[in-house]
Amino acid sequence: MTADAVPAQRWDFEAIGTTWRIDSATPLGEGDRVAVSAVIDAFDRAWSRFRADSVVRRIASGGSAAAPDDAGDLLAMYAALDEATAGAVNPLVGDALARRGYDADYSLRDRGAESAPTDWREILDAADGRLTLRRPATIDIGAVGKGRLVDLVVAVLQARVRGWLVVDASGDLAVRGIRQRIALEHPFDATRAIGIWSIADAALCASAVNRRTWGDGLHHVLDARTGQPVRAYAATWAVAADALTADAVATALFFDGGPRFAAGRDASWVRMRTDGTVEWSPDCEAELFS
Repeated sequence: MTADAVPAQRWDFEAIGTTWRIDSATPLGEGDRVAVSAVIDAFDRAWSRFRADSVVRRIASGGSAAAPDDAGDLLAMYAALDEATAGAVNPLVGDALARRGYDADYSLRDRGAESAPTDWREILDAADGRLTLRRPATIDIGAVGKGRLVDLVVAVLQARVRGWLVVDASGDLAVRGIRQRIALEHPFDATRAIGIWSIADAALCASAVNRRTWGDGLHHVLDARTGQPVRAYAATWAVAADALTADAVATALFFDGGPRFAAGRDASWVRMRTDGTVEWSPDCEAELFS
């Protein structure tokens, strides 16, 4: 069954700086929408480096605050990503992103490359219910955060409504109780797709260097070791059981260790190099166009 086979109830809204779309078998009532908004706001107040009242901003000068419920899980995923990519993915890349212009004021003014601290595990931890930074730094969970939030929204809705559900946060999406065909947008031409991926009861997350781009070759996917934007790959897509995992894999795929990281988490993937070459995992079920 595809989403086209049954009438859908659709809700479009803006949150965390992007467009969301939720399709469901049954209408979402006012209480359901309030519950979704509350989950998103709580996550944003915890992890946003753009809002002054967030936990991330409050401890950026060094300090401690009550840890968000998922802090341990997110830092554990970052530790795995760090190991898989030889340090290219790092949760303290926030200052490096800000220096390149992707800062809290969206200045888009490049002040040069800066690497993230390689000893981030000694600087940042979540223990005894506290999230602690032992010296000034800016947390950025962009490698996994939107996927995690999609999972949270799915969980709150599955507890409240019946039937199938699709939660799409502009490229990071989860499908439950239905099969959905998803176009893989060409990173150099948004009017084209490089293929179609049909998924059911799974999540698909995508990342591309044409999203959140500014200046001369500047975009949001940085190599934390150098502070430089990645150059080898233009776009990645990953399918996994949950969106947190799919998002992490989509990030890892910009680096050499990505395929090994994906295999260890039962994730399938596609990625496109900046020269247009397309690569995919051995178990990939996407229909790729020549």
